[in-house]
Formats: sequence, C-alpha cells, structure tokens
Amino acid sequence: MSSKLKSSPRLPLKTRLILATFSLATSTARRSNYTINRNFIKLFDPKAPSSAKPINDVSSFDITIDPNHNLWFRLYVPATNSSRSTIYSLPVVVYFHGGGFCFLAADSKQFDQFCRRLAKEIPAVVISVNYRLAPEYKCPSQYDDGFDALKFIDCMNFENFSTKVDLEWCFIAGDSAGGNVAHHVTVKAGEYEFSNLDVIGLIAIQPFFGGEERTESEMRLTGSPGLSLDRADWYWKAFLPEEADRNHPAVNVFGPNGADISELHFPATLVCVGGFDILQDWQMKYYEWLKKCGKEVYLVEYPNVIHGFYCMSELPESSLLISEIRTFIRKQTASS
Repeated sequence: MSSKLKSSPRLPLKTRLILATFSLATSTARRSNYTINRNFIKLFDPKAPSSAKPINDVSSFDITIDPNHNLWFRLYVPATNSSRSTIYSLPVVVYFHGGGFCFLAADSKQFDQFCRRLAKEIPAVVISVNYRLAPEYKCPSQYDDGFDALKFIDCMNFENFSTKVDLEWCFIAGDSAGGNVAHHVTVKAGEYEFSNLDVIGLIAIQPFFGGEERTESEMRLTGSPGLSLDRADWYWKAFLPEEADRNHPAVNVFGPNGADISELHFPATLVCVGGFDILQDWQMKYYEWLKKCGKEVYLVEYPNVIHGFYCMSELPESSLLISEIRTFIRKQTASS
C-alpha cells in the first residue's frame, strides 16, 4: 500500500512508545498562551554529558561562546586511529538540532548520539550548536546565535585537538527546525566574508518550512506520528514575532515575502524528505525553489519514514541517510 493511502508507516514497538511518550510530554508542557512548562519537560529530555574519553571512537567537548545567551556548542572529534585521518584534514559540520525551535538541546541524548554517529561515519568534526529557544527568545534569536557560532568557529584554534581540521571544508546542517535555522544561517554566511571558514555545503534534513496555505501532505498526514499539524502551528506561533503569520520570511522562505537568493553565494545543498512527514510538500517547494534560483541542489527521499526518523538508529533509513550525507560531503570536498 502506498503512503498516499496511509497516514503512518509500520514502526517498531519501542519506537512507537518513545514517540508517544515524548508527544504526550510536549503536549502537556505546551500551554494555550504559547508558553512552556520547562521544569516538566526536563523530565522527558535526558541529557548526555560530554566525554573527552572516546565513546564509540568519538570524543566530545563543550565550548562556551556567550554565557549571557547560554550560547555554546558540543564539539565531536573522531579518533585518529586510521592512516587517513592522521594524514588528511577533516571537514567541519556545524549542526543545528530540531525541536520546533522550542524543545531539546545540543546535549539531548538523541542528538548527542546522532552527531556522534556523523562524526565517526563521515568522518568529520561535528559542532552541535546550542541556540536559544522560543518562546522565551523569539525569531530571529536562533539565527543570530547560529551566525555568532559560525563567527566564533572562524576564529577558533583547533591545534589542541588530535585531528586536523580544514575550515575551508565547512558544512552547515540541521534537522527540522534546525534545518530552518541552517538555511537562514547559510544565507547570512553568504553575505559575510570569513577569515578562515568557507561554507561549501548545506544539509537540510526534513527542514521546517511552511506558509499560510495548507498543502496536500499537511492535510493527508496530519495524524502521522513525529509531527502533527496542530503541533507545527503551535511552534510557529511560539517562534514568530507577535502578529506575524506563516508567510513571514522565516517560515515561507520562497513565499511572497521571501528573500531573493539568486545572486547570493549559496552552497551546494542536500535536501532530505520523508514520505510520512506532513512537511514534505514544503520541503519539495524548497528543493524546487533552490533549483529555480540556479543553485546546486540534491534531493534524497525516503518514502516510508516519519518526521524525525534520523534519530531512530533502529530504522534502516537512519543509516542510509548518514551514508548519503557522507557521499555528499566527499563530493563537495573533492571538488573544492
């Protein structure tokens, strides 16, 4: 049966239980006045500590950028246990986590595990940015934090780490709301001249875009696990400035108020779309818009996955995505 006739794929029992628990927790924590019970949601957001001692061949370190904004990142460094890693420099992946702009963090367990997998399997130095959350900090705080992180990395000394790093091989990546942040930070980067850093790729994993109109996938898949239409609307309302609607350029980047990037230095982009994600129509619009703007863009589709599948290591598509990311990064570094 095709995804057009179903609203949800078959998922392992463990996955369904985790999704149901987190969905219930975030629904309970979200208030009708668009605030969040932070103390409650902490109970359902287990954190993973950094570890200089390698875990699965990857060490991690937490580095503060701006304590006033609680802006910091977790740096993942793969072990130098192969001749390739000791001779060649590794690319840098600056990563922005998902969570609807409102939940989760760089040290949330699922993102720590995913970024650790990326660092090992690409291999790459991965920098997972902990940006401020809505509704306490509304748009464009998240974009400002992301760009401040890039500028900090541009001036950072990597000589104390065992792995060689090439900042001219920099990729910006993000999932869901983090994919939205990654896009807007990439736009900012295209208008800025860095000293050492060169953004040569964008990896948008099920990026969170939208608009005032309702798309076919939003209506058809509104009951799919991972992200519901009601939850997405709540996130936009909590994130956007007061009185803004979903045609705000932060949301509808290719809509009536979106910026023209046709003349902007914008890197090659990999867009990942899932067949049971309510956002798939918006993500396809994003892909088509980048092509129309004359940008180099690649599409990878997984027909049987829900929103957020990449953090579920038990799903085969999670490993397939990492393989696609590795291929994309190697192609871009080889041609740069």
